[in-house]
Amino acid sequence: MGRRALPKIDPDLDLSRHFLEAENLPPKLDPAALFGRDGALEVEVGSGKGLFLAAASQLHPQRNFLGIEISFKYARYAAARLAKLRSPNALIICGDGLALFRNWIGDSSLAAIHVYFPDPWWKKRHRRRRVLNETFLKDVERTLVAGGLLHFWTDVEEYFQTTLELIPRATRLAGPLPVSEQAPQHDLDYRTHFERRTRLHELPVYRAEFRKDVPAALSSASIDKPSDR
Repeated sequence: MGRRALPKIDPDLDLSRHFLEAENLPPKLDPAALFGRDGALEVEVGSGKGLFLAAASQLHPQRNFLGIEISFKYARYAAARLAKLRSPNALIICGDGLALFRNWIGDSSLAAIHVYFPDPWWKKRHRRRRVLNETFLKDVERTLVAGGLLHFWTDVEEYFQTTLELIPRATRLAGPLPVSEQAPQHDLDYRTHFERRTRLHELPVYRAEFRKDVPAALSSASIDKPSDR
């Protein structure tokens, strides 16, 4: 199922608060400066039309949501969706998610990372281009806070199974943790437009979560150490 043509964006809509380009970013991510407020930060890699960002930012106003989308036209469309909602806690960056994770996002700075229906790169010789590769997964582990979650959904069973095999080889993330399928409450009650289309075609969606656990030594220290309060 390929991507459909995007509706036109209202030319009078101000996207400046919700759209950034990677080349214009500061040297390192500063969430408080980026959003103008504090809050746990969640990042979606490959935001497409921005359905997840729009819904999650409205549902969890106390958190901040950052989308990364490599396609300029999709990134702008997602930003327009956020601008219409006047979401103060969500914005999107047009750029290479792998490079941003590697060079821009600091250690232990993210509460969650979302990867929904990434390009499967079907041909075997192209699979090295998949976003869920060993290098990116190491950056996932590095950038998550203790207790932070990686959410991974796909409609490609082979991609799902090979990723589930790769994660324990590349990281110490705990999982996979099961994720149940929820019945939609309305026509757009899906994580992404791709999930909506997949489920309306009655095709399976494979879901898993992985958690960055607190290291045992730190966990024991936090229990044994007397309180400073």
